[in-house]
Amino acid sequence: MGKTSNRETVSATREPEGFFSGARKVYVAVSLLAIAVGFLAVNAFQGATVYYLTVEELLAEGNTNTDTIRVSGKLIPASFERETQGTLAHFELIGNESVLKASYDGILPELFFNEHSDIVLEGSMSADGHFHSETIIVKCPTKYEASPKTPEINS
Repeated sequence: MGKTSNRETVSATREPEGFFSGARKVYVAVSLLAIAVGFLAVNAFQGATVYYLTVEELLAEGNTNTDTIRVSGKLIPASFERETQGTLAHFELIGNESVLKASYDGILPELFFNEHSDIVLEGSMSADGHFHSETIIVKCPTKYEASPKTPEINS
């Protein structure tokens, strides 16, 4: 009688894998990492962006709630007054045409009195239309003038 083979054939087909197969795990991990990095980037840059109202926008809005707001304008130098005892200062900012009365208690930034600097006040508006600033940000001037040249003296 002939010999018969008792070999079993091994199936070359794989059993179906679960939802998280090898390649899919990598795809999901990379996707979650990208979402996390995007979330962190958005949150980090929200604090870095500074939105502010112009003097005209603030006065038109009449915002008198206790929320912290930012307003931008230029200092009217003649309006500046500092109390003799202390650091409380009263001054006015001008927008295009409107004027905002403001006060600040603290040390003023170095470029506060520069005529080319835009000033951003952060604080709240009272019901009487006076802006109480908690922080002053001076934006660097964009217009620089060269110092006048002195004529050279030939000896």
